[in-house]
Amino acid sequence: MNETKTKTAPVEKTVLPVGPESDLHHIIIVGGGVGGLELATRLGDNLGKRGKARISLIEKGRTHIWKPLLHEIAAGSMDVGRHEVAYQAQGYWHGFQFRYGEMTGIDRKKQLVYLAATYDEDGHEITPVRSFKYDTLVIAIGCVGNAFNTPGVMEHAIMLDTPEQAERFNRRLINACVRAYAQDEPVRPGQLHVAIIGAGATGTELSAELHHTARGVVAFGLDKIDPENDIKITLVEAADRILPALPERISEAVAMILRGLKVNIKTGSRVTEVTAKGVKLENGDFIPSKLVVWAAGVKGPDVLAELDGLEVSRSNQLVVTQTLQTTRDPNIFAIGDSAYLVPEGADAPIPPRAQAAHQEASHLYTELQRRLQGEPISPFRYRDFGSLVSLGDYSTVGSLMGFIVGKSMFIEGLFARVMYRSLYKMHEMALHGPAKVTLDTFARLLTRRTEPEVKLH
Repeated sequence: MNETKTKTAPVEKTVLPVGPESDLHHIIIVGGGVGGLELATRLGDNLGKRGKARISLIEKGRTHIWKPLLHEIAAGSMDVGRHEVAYQAQGYWHGFQFRYGEMTGIDRKKQLVYLAATYDEDGHEITPVRSFKYDTLVIAIGCVGNAFNTPGVMEHAIMLDTPEQAERFNRRLINACVRAYAQDEPVRPGQLHVAIIGAGATGTELSAELHHTARGVVAFGLDKIDPENDIKITLVEAADRILPALPERISEAVAMILRGLKVNIKTGSRVTEVTAKGVKLENGDFIPSKLVVWAAGVKGPDVLAELDGLEVSRSNQLVVTQTLQTTRDPNIFAIGDSAYLVPEGADAPIPPRAQAAHQEASHLYTELQRRLQGEPISPFRYRDFGSLVSLGDYSTVGSLMGFIVGKSMFIEGLFARVMYRSLYKMHEMALHGPAKVTLDTFARLLTRRTEPEVKLH
């Protein structure tokens, strides 16, 4: 996929004509992640196709991938082409307008969203600086990795915020293996080592997936490389245990599996610098590694702090009320990882999970229709259905809420894996409906039997 290049919009901005539908209420959704694309699809089906409102989706990428799958793309165990959704086609099929570009700011008084120009890889302009007028604005641009100003992260590590970044790491991994195989001298210490900074769900799942796929790459003729001795994976976490945001029982179960895979787990370890040769820790230790993934912490994109005075949290997320409306403008909503919402009676905000974005999108789908009819908006109620951690072909571990009042049920193995995959199927169902999802699932099962298990290019 080609990455979009943007340039800062000039001060002078103009509003494009909106055509004969300008009298319709215009709902603009910025961000085509889990929540944004689901909301645009459902509103387009119900309002856009029926001419009851204009629905637009603004997104700086051209295709959508379910973000919890990015670690599989990075490891090379998933073919992006079989899972990505083209926004242009999705909009055509489901009654919403796709606007290609990156939001650079808004004007709340004029109710405008500003987009930067986009350019191809040769520097030629694709779309000019544009702006669009909205009646209701929903911001769902997600979150990005937080480097915490750690030296060397941006130069020597790769974050996993986008499919492009995940594919970039995968290419770097494959190239490292091919390079080690082709060189005359033996594999050098650290040459094929992978350091993953941050043992949350992404980092933990990636460590297990890499253990499997790295050996799969070597199995396709790179017999000079000894995967047991030459390829080492180190998982670094500043907290005193991996998966610190999840129940301790899940953390312990996952740590036991990873240690069985010979993943080196370093907890209570804070990174002070990332270099071209490896990772420096606060205690003076050095982890030699040519391949570094940064998955420690998230924050809202910088643009959220530049949205015409909207309130943001310390993590740079838009602060919203219980109705998901921003605190300083009732015409602007925020959902998913862009939103900072502390539920009534809670001490902490809703965590950045796909299930939260899915629930918020479903809530707004109903409430925005009520708003068009002049009815009051109901408060959003988040329900935690539990947490699942997929360790690829090795296991899946997690907990499900709601089976016993006030308690969770610990699950692992095949049942946990089925539940984990069902989360993705729910997302696909929201986008495509049951018939297409069933056919696509069957097609993927057939092709997996005739293709390599790992991506080799």
